[in-house]
Amino acid sequence: MVTTLIFPRAMSRLDHRASGALSVTARNLAAARHAAYWWVLLSGFVEPLLYLLSIGVGVGRLVGDIALPDGRLVTYAQFVAPAMLAASAMNGALAETTMNFYGKLKFMRIYDATLATPITPMQVSVGELIWAMCRGGVYSAVFLVVMAALDLTTWGWALVALPVTLLVGFAFGALGMGLSTLLRSWQDFDYINVTQFGLFLFSGTFSPPSDFPVPLQILIEVTPLYHGVALLRAITTGSPDWTVLWHVAYLVALAVAGLTMASRRMGVLLLK
Repeated sequence: MVTTLIFPRAMSRLDHRASGALSVTARNLAAARHAAYWWVLLSGFVEPLLYLLSIGVGVGRLVGDIALPDGRLVTYAQFVAPAMLAASAMNGALAETTMNFYGKLKFMRIYDATLATPITPMQVSVGELIWAMCRGGVYSAVFLVVMAALDLTTWGWALVALPVTLLVGFAFGALGMGLSTLLRSWQDFDYINVTQFGLFLFSGTFSPPSDFPVPLQILIEVTPLYHGVALLRAITTGSPDWTVLWHVAYLVALAVAGLTMASRRMGVLLLK
């Protein structure tokens, strides 16, 4: 109340920006009421779960225990599970901010009408990103329940990990949205799909980066999914240290860069 009285103009402007972004999110929520959408949502959760059960649990019986950076040994399933969690958050966010976003931008022309209102490109970007985080959050929450039920983490660390998965989804959603504004046709999504699968395989997902040759190890450690995997692995295994701050800073910087790029590109494409 006091803040509103002292800074009425600033608070009014902030309320307008928030309401514009939330209006975009509400539109997506209304469109998602169809049953077909929820089947698509379910499929995005099932894929990482199958990898966890087949490789993490099945192959894990052959691999044995894996050493964490602090020297503690964990089962292979405990090692792989947070990587699948990070991949699940990534998949949910990218599904909304790549193909779905591109279709609405280039073919459905939804944003042409949206920007005819007082809503700005930045508000559209933030609104779409909030929706992508909602989808990624659903994937992550269900996956964390499965992890805790299988004794791959504790319920306490699962609660701590949930907001971290939203950060991972936020970073990948912003990145995906920014890249989608650069695509020329649907065929360009092949590049995104190949890159996404490469990140899934080589981000410390199934083995520590130290198992790879030094040049490849360096490449792995600069990829965005690696930072999400390392951050969530430290939390779900109960071994966070100061390096989590570096992972968080990397993901925040990625999110800011992607969001800025997306809003500027949308302004160029739709307000020219």
